[in-house]
Amino acid sequence: MIVDSAVYRNGARVEVDCHRHDYTTLRAAATEPGDFVWVGLYEPSHIELDTVAEAFDLHPLAVEDAVTAHQRPKLERYESGLFLVLKTLWYVDADDAVETGEINLFVGRDYVITVRHGRGSPLRDARHALEARQAVLDHGPSAVVYAVCDVVVDAYTAVVADLQTDVDEVETSVFSDRRTKDSGRIYTLKRELAEVRRAVMPLREPMRRFATGSVPLVEESSAPFFRDVSDHLAQAAEEIDTLDALLSSAFDAHMAAIAVQQNDDMRKISAGIGLAAVPTLIAGFYGMNLPLPFPQSPASTLIAIGLMVASILALWIFFKRSGWI
Repeated sequence: MIVDSAVYRNGARVEVDCHRHDYTTLRAAATEPGDFVWVGLYEPSHIELDTVAEAFDLHPLAVEDAVTAHQRPKLERYESGLFLVLKTLWYVDADDAVETGEINLFVGRDYVITVRHGRGSPLRDARHALEARQAVLDHGPSAVVYAVCDVVVDAYTAVVADLQTDVDEVETSVFSDRRTKDSGRIYTLKRELAEVRRAVMPLREPMRRFATGSVPLVEESSAPFFRDVSDHLAQAAEEIDTLDALLSSAFDAHMAAIAVQQNDDMRKISAGIGLAAVPTLIAGFYGMNLPLPFPQSPASTLIAIGLMVASILALWIFFKRSGWI
């Protein structure tokens, strides 16, 4: 569906007397140098996007990618303009899950078409914030590309911060004195980090090109804005690598702790067997038909019991000092 569409001139929104679906009239209203149209779409059908493509002469391969909405982040150049794909992310803390969406941008000299899939990184607030910054919006379509990239990368930072919190919880649990089962959660978090990495890493090269002003249709004067976005993206990438390394270390520590716990259990079991074995041995000898000392004396039973108690006490002291129990 169409979320919003407007014509912008000199950093301000221009009211055009037409329906927001009338793309031909909207584009025709961008008559002065620097004017451009921004059309925002949310999960459009193939028919809806074909109508927009016809009005703005979008490349059919890019249109097909925008409808499919399962692309990796990329920047492609066609004769009619640029096509940029961004992955959107948001975090579901209850499930330790990173959900993904997608934003596709068609960029020309006098238009920007944004096609959003999924509920991540809504662009309505980004549009309103950009309209309130006339000096930035005056950069034309480049300003819209910057605003969208900034919103998406800020969402990456928020997701990484949520993952950092969960990794800290895992580390606390792994190094606690409690018996924990953290291997499943560690695997889940590493899988979600891989999902974030698939969104962040491929985007670094397009942002670098924007930041160096080497992309046609993106003004060189916009480069400082994209450098800021690129810095945030690089920071997110570094934090992802750090979190992945921490989870690997936590998993190794968790497995080592399990091995230590198993050894400790075996020591306790061995100590218990030792405490029971010696009294059993003594009782076994006294129960055999052998000429043992004091066979007819009533005190022999007390002597046997005393030997059992003494052996148990001696073994218990020995195992306690050895740390086995």
